[in-house]
Amino acid sequence: MIVLSVGGSLICPGSPDAAYLKQLSKLLIKHRASGLAIVTGGGSHAREYAKAVRALGGNEFLADDAAVVSTKQNARLLIAALGEHAHPTVPEDFRDASLLSRDRIIVMGGTIPGITTDTDAVLLAEMLGAKRLVNLSNVNGVYSSDPSKNKKAKKYKSLTHEKMINLALASDTRKAGEHFVFDLFACKLASRSKMELHFVNGKSFADVEKAIHGKAHGGTVVR
Repeated sequence: MIVLSVGGSLICPGSPDAAYLKQLSKLLIKHRASGLAIVTGGGSHAREYAKAVRALGGNEFLADDAAVVSTKQNARLLIAALGEHAHPTVPEDFRDASLLSRDRIIVMGGTIPGITTDTDAVLLAEMLGAKRLVNLSNVNGVYSSDPSKNKKAKKYKSLTHEKMINLALASDTRKAGEHFVFDLFACKLASRSKMELHFVNGKSFADVEKAIHGKAHGGTVVR
């Protein structure tokens, strides 16, 4: 079993990217025999709804709750692209997901306020006994700092779990819709299970395919 965490910025960079979803679904269908489960992020819609909730006087719990809805909308988009190869409904929690048949691809969004989809993906991987977790985003790996803001940011080919935790400590604000490579809680959970993590650019389908099979790719591996 392999778990993929698909960034919402890939699914819905401003509006749903149907062309990308069609391409990604073809790759996923090709490898469904490996046993695939997917958690989708919220993307720009999650950030905008969280921001609007705060502007209207809502607290962080309500901002998180609004963002979770966006992740489930993105899950439904991917399910539509996968067609008969995916379970037609979005599981509400990890136990619901674990009861679904492995013959179809499982797609779920976020779960509860305060828990990011990074953490959801790690918890799902633990529940299912997954071999590895593959994180797809619009960045081609893990960097020492945000490469879009710092041209001198160093890209890592491989990292220990301890180093990954230290990087998360510097960037995880625990606010809905915030950008960071992988949240702190997810990093710690992955470390306790010694889970192999692969970070690749979600639009580099060759790297995504290699990561699914645990082969060398152009992204970052954490183990």
